[in-house]
This record gives sequence, structure tokens and C-alpha cells, in this order.
Amino acid sequence: MANLILLLQEYGVLIVFGVVLVEQIGLPIPAFPILIVAGAFAVDGGISWPAALAVSLLACLISDYFWFRAGRYFGKRILRLLCQISLSPDYCVSQTEDNFNRWGPKALVVAKFIPGFNTIAPPLAGALGTSNATFLGFSVAGALLWSGSGIALGAAFHTQIDQVLDILNTMGSTALMVLGGLLVLFIVYKYVERRRFRQAVDIERLTVEELKRLLAQGHQPVLVDARSVTAQLLDPAVPGALAYNGGDPIPELAALDKDHPIIVYCSCPNDVTAAQVAKHLVSHGFHRARPLLGGLDAWKAEFGAAQAAAGSTGNSAAAH
Repeated sequence: MANLILLLQEYGVLIVFGVVLVEQIGLPIPAFPILIVAGAFAVDGGISWPAALAVSLLACLISDYFWFRAGRYFGKRILRLLCQISLSPDYCVSQTEDNFNRWGPKALVVAKFIPGFNTIAPPLAGALGTSNATFLGFSVAGALLWSGSGIALGAAFHTQIDQVLDILNTMGSTALMVLGGLLVLFIVYKYVERRRFRQAVDIERLTVEELKRLLAQGHQPVLVDARSVTAQLLDPAVPGALAYNGGDPIPELAALDKDHPIIVYCSCPNDVTAAQVAKHLVSHGFHRARPLLGGLDAWKAEFGAAQAAAGSTGNSAAAH
């Protein structure tokens, strides 16, 4: 542990840069405690606080701009990828879309303080067409606020932090084992949380092939779009689909027979939002409500070409 403290004192600025960059990229390595320790060291002259603030800001901007450009280029696909590799529950995308839709790019100022929001907000800003200048302005403000808060906390409580570091120093290698164990416990906790969330939305999915059979048998299932308003801006809804509107009652469903088939789709990882909505509808008596496996992408892959052809024919007829 003494060696670790010596490393922090000698290479503290580089360590701050590396840990912040790794965390901002999306790995479950907490960087805020490192900023606090850097702030405490800065009081005693062990680290230059302007340098620590500068490298933290640089690391944040490198990560944020990388994800921003990825969102601009790949759109919604990069958001699904992030939630698939994230340890946070899969509802992080829909929650972030709602928050971003409510606040716009200004949400980037506080995004780093909100778990799940931090990683998703930059690519979402890119996918929604936020300009480079606007993104960089709010991203810099958010990085300064987050980094400065950590360093300021460390400076304010440097006496207590020095005492904790002294205790860890006397513990030697045991301290490293304790810190490593805490990190492992954190990762396990997030993994279990994700597993529990998936179990909570466990419901039988309807495949596209089963949907095709329903249509061939003459059934006309009602389609429900369970995506957020922001997601609907990125991808148009299926023609005729009813918008769920974040949990608000759908008047059109009130007139339906409880035995009518209802297909719910979304564009989130593992169809979790559609599964939540389908379970909600089942609990209200619509026992044939099912989420569509693969969501909007699966529907477009099977029916999108026919829809485009129909739209093209309609446009040609209208032109004549």
C-alpha cells in the first residue's frame, strides 16, 4: 500500500488521467474517489490541482467526443451496444432518452453525476443531431463541474482523507485486498441487479414468424409502440401503431375485446420496455399481449421493404 501511495504522489496526474478515461469510456472503475484523493494531495503539495483538473477534463472530453461521434455515425445502434455491455439494468437507454428529451443538451452538465446517464448521454446527443459546438460547450461545463467537485471535496476533507490513507498504509497488502474485494463486490452487485431486472420482465416473446402466421390467419393484432418520444424521433413508428406515451392509458385499447391480440414493440436491448408494457397490459386483462422479439428492427427486417414499396406506389399514384 505504501508503494501505491508513493505512485499517487509521483504519478498522480497520470493516474488521474488514466482512471478517469477508463471510467468515462464505460468500464466499472470508479474515478470520483481518485479525484477526491488528488484534491487531498493537492493541499499538501503532492499534486498540482490545476494539472489534475486539466487532465481529468481532457480525459472526459476524449471519451465524450468519441461516443458523440459514434452516436452521430451509428445512431441508435451504439446505444443498444452500450446497454448490452453495461452492468446497469437495460432500462438505462429509455431513462436516458426521457431525461435527454426533457432537458436537451443541457443535460450533459449533470450527466456525469447520474449512473447510466453518463455513458449514454454523449452518443444520444450525437444521434439526435446536436451540433459540435453545442455539445462541446455543455460537455466541457459538465466535465469541469464533475472534476472540480471531486477535487474540491478532497481539498475540503484532506485531513480525514490523509487519516484514512495512513490507516490503509499501515495495513499493507491487506488494504489492497480489501479495496479489490470491494470492487469485485460492486461488480457482482451490478450483475445481480441486472439479472433480477431481466427476471422481472420475463414474459413469452412473439417472434416475427408467429406474427406472420397471425396475419395469415386473418387476425389483425393491435401494435403498440412502447418507445420513448426521443426514440420515435430517431426512428418512425410502424404505421398504425398506438403510442404508449410512457405509461399513459391508451384510449383505443379500452374499446378492445380482452381476447384481442396485442403486439408491443420497442427498440431497447432485450425488448425490456416492450416486456414491461406487455406485462402491464396482461395485468389489466389483455392476456394476449406479447412483446415482439427483436422489436422494431425485427419488424423492419420482415415488413419494412413491403411498407416502403407500398409508400412508393402511393406516392406515384398521388403524383398522377
